[in-house]
Amino acid sequence: MEQSLHVYNSMTGKKELFEPLTAGFIGMYVCGPTVYSDVHLGNCRTFVNFDTLYRYLLHLGYKVRYVRNITDVGHLVGDVDTGAEDKMAKKARLEQLEPMEVAQKYTVGFHDMMRLFNTKSPSIEPRATGHILEQIEMVQDIIDNGYGYVKNGSVYFNTRKLVEEGKGYGDLSGRKIEDLLSETRSDLKNQSEKEHPSDFAIWIKADENHLMRWNSPWSVGFPGWHLECSAMSTKYLGKHFDIHGGGNDLKFPHHENEIAQNIGACSCAPAKYWLHTNMLLMNGKKMSKSDGNSITPTELITGDSHHISKGFHPMVIRFFMIQSHYRSTLDLTDEALLAAEKGFKRLMDANRALNGLQSTTESGALDADIRDTIQAAFAEMNDDFNTPKALARLFEIVPKINSLKEGKIKMDQVGAAALADLKACFHAFIFDIFGLEDQAESGSSTGAKALGGVMDLVIDIRKQARADKDWATSDKIRDSLKEAGVQIKDSKEGAEWELI
Repeated sequence: MEQSLHVYNSMTGKKELFEPLTAGFIGMYVCGPTVYSDVHLGNCRTFVNFDTLYRYLLHLGYKVRYVRNITDVGHLVGDVDTGAEDKMAKKARLEQLEPMEVAQKYTVGFHDMMRLFNTKSPSIEPRATGHILEQIEMVQDIIDNGYGYVKNGSVYFNTRKLVEEGKGYGDLSGRKIEDLLSETRSDLKNQSEKEHPSDFAIWIKADENHLMRWNSPWSVGFPGWHLECSAMSTKYLGKHFDIHGGGNDLKFPHHENEIAQNIGACSCAPAKYWLHTNMLLMNGKKMSKSDGNSITPTELITGDSHHISKGFHPMVIRFFMIQSHYRSTLDLTDEALLAAEKGFKRLMDANRALNGLQSTTESGALDADIRDTIQAAFAEMNDDFNTPKALARLFEIVPKINSLKEGKIKMDQVGAAALADLKACFHAFIFDIFGLEDQAESGSSTGAKALGGVMDLVIDIRKQARADKDWATSDKIRDSLKEAGVQIKDSKEGAEWELI
C-alpha cells in the first residue's frame, strides 16, 4: 500500500511528510505522569492517543523505541521556589508516607489504569530519580556552554543569550520574544536571584525541610521541572530524535524550556517533529474540581458520579476517545458516552458477523468498493493519524456486512480475496491500531483481566470509604455492583467479589 504518512508538526504549524532520521526506525518520547496522585482523565486521553499513534507506526512496519517517563521527583508548582510545599512532599505528609512510597503507589495505579485502557507499555519507562546524575551532567554542560549561571546554590538558564543568538526560543509555543522576556513572577521568593525575569531554574537549592534532595557541585538540591525530560530523552534517543509528544498544555513552558536546555547543552534541538494532543472538556467546559465539573477515570468506569447515568467499560471509553482527532478538543458528556457505547457494540457485532462470512467466489460486484474503503481508511490514518475519519470508513461498510449476514446481499457479490482483505483490515484497525478489545467474546482472557483490574480499583475505593466511615459511599458501591451483577463479600481477610 503505497501511501505516505503526514504529521502535523507543532513546531512549524503545518502538516509535513514524515521522514524518520534513520530509515525504518523511530525514536519517540512522550512526557509521562507526575506520580503524586491518581492519573486524571485528561492525561489518560493523551496516553491513549499516543498509544494509538505508536500502534499505527508499528503496523506500518517501523521499529519504534517509545520512551515515556515517570516524574517521581517532588517538583514545585513553578520553575523556582515559591516557599510552598512541593507536590510529592505534601502528599507524603498527608498520607504519612515516604516520598518514594507515594511515587510507587501512584505509579502502580497509573499502570493499572493503562492496562484497563489496553495501552502498550513503552519500550523504556525511565524515572526522574534514577537519572539525577545525567541531569547534573546536563546542567554542567549548559553552564560550560555559557547558557547557565549559579546564584546562591541554584542554577538558572540564560534565556536572553538564546534569544540574542536567534536560536528559536518561543518558536514552539508561538509566543512573541517581547512577551517571553517581559514575563515576571513577583510572588517568587527567590525571583531576585535571576538575572532576567524570563530565566528559569534548572537546579534548585533545597531548604532544610525539602524531603527529596541530592548532592551536586552547586548545592544540595533537586532538578528543575523541565530538566528530566531533556536528560532522559537524550540518554535513550540521542541528541536529535524523531517525535516528541505530550499534551497541548506542555508547549509552554515545559517543552519550550526543554528545547532551550538541549540547545544549551549540545547545540541541538531535541526532536524533528513535535506532536501535541488537545484538551478534554466535560459538558462543554474545562474540567475543574473546584467547580465540581470533573470526573476521575475510576468514577467513569464505576458510574459513581452524578455527571453520568451509568458506568462505562474501559473499551467504550477508549472508543469514545478515538472518535475525536488527537489535535481536537474532546467533550465528555453522558450523551456522547452512551452514543459511543452503541457505536462500539455495533462495530464489534459487525466484526463478529464478518468473521462468520465465507465466500467461494473468485470475484464479486462489491470487491472494488471494499478495496476502495480499505484504501481510504489507511489514507485517513496517514493524514496525521485521523482516527475518527478512519473509523468512519469502517462504519461505511458495516451495513454491507450486516446485509451479507442477513442474506439481503448474496455472498456471490464478494470475492474470497476481497473478503479476506476486509477481515484483515477490520482486525488490524479494531485490535492492532485502535487497541480495542471485544468485551462480549466469551472466554476472553483479556476481558476477564480488564474486569479484574476494574474490580480491584472499586474495592480499593470502597475500602477507603469504609476506613473514612463513609458508609453511604460504601453501601452505594456495594448496591450498584449488585444491580450490575457483581456481588461483594466482606470477611476478616478483606473484600472479595464474584459474578452473580
